[in-house]
Amino acid sequence: MRLRKIQNTPVAVTELGFGASVIGNLYRVTPGFDAAAAIDAAWDAGIRYFDTAPHYGLGLSERRLGDALQVRPREEYVISSKVGRLLVPNERPCGVDTEGFAVRDDLRRQWDFSRDGVLRSIEETLRRTGLDRLDVVYLHDPDDHWQQAAEEAMPALADLRDQGVVGAIGAGMNQSAMLSRFLRETAADVVMLAGRYTLLDQSALDDVLPAAQELGKSVVAVGVFNSGLLSHDRPASGMKYDYQDASTDLVQRAQAIADVCEQYGTSLPAAAIAFPFTHPGVVNVTLGMRTAEQVERNAELHRRPVPAGLWEHLRAEGLVRADVPSSGSDAD
Repeated sequence: MRLRKIQNTPVAVTELGFGASVIGNLYRVTPGFDAAAAIDAAWDAGIRYFDTAPHYGLGLSERRLGDALQVRPREEYVISSKVGRLLVPNERPCGVDTEGFAVRDDLRRQWDFSRDGVLRSIEETLRRTGLDRLDVVYLHDPDDHWQQAAEEAMPALADLRDQGVVGAIGAGMNQSAMLSRFLRETAADVVMLAGRYTLLDQSALDDVLPAAQELGKSVVAVGVFNSGLLSHDRPASGMKYDYQDASTDLVQRAQAIADVCEQYGTSLPAAAIAFPFTHPGVVNVTLGMRTAEQVERNAELHRRPVPAGLWEHLRAEGLVRADVPSSGSDAD
């Protein structure tokens, strides 16, 4: 699988990444053997970028991913995790996590973007994964913590990067405006952009993508299926868009895009995976994948070329913004 460089860093990631939130039992239990099989399938498909976080299953995702990667040659893959939520003992457990993961709530999350919190979080991630280092570290959802994240957490990460402890640093969020500020106002190299540069939402063209291009920084795109609406060949009512039931207008728009995809001999999910690469700032698309079958399907969709004329057609029909670029960055 082709590699793309996170600009101005030593880190290169495969175009497709493995998002490990779902193997942390997001929404429902993922058996351990399914999680291991999914990681094995990702490796077999040539995926060498793996992303996790303490938040995902209160550490379960990190443990499972670390167990699988410890047996792989360390120099052959890139792993990222996140800081900003420390895991601390839960004084009042209810029996199950209340933030979307099907795990026991013996631990709880504690927001902390202080320097000490960043260093502690990384140390605990290394302990849970059993790995000797992280290649990329993101600030995780700092929406309500800009000042501490920008003034304490990011400088702490910059020190680690400058010491060679980590290769690249950044922030990951569901909004694009603050990610643009991280690129413009802090030492961030890369941002993880969730759901804001997809076939149904190109709002990142207003802020973070121009910032990345202007400053020579990079973007990892996640949430490209917008919670499911773009994940099937034929969208239908009742499907999710950004974690909620999709409106009739969105379903109809997705169906119209699917119609155009069929005219070009491709499918809606294949186009959804390919679309972020239309922008030169995007270096990777990371997908949450729960099973080996999902990995194999998505890897095959990524391998299928999407005709460049599709984007021009979608622009002409007004199904994507007129300022969507025709092509993105070159692979290394």
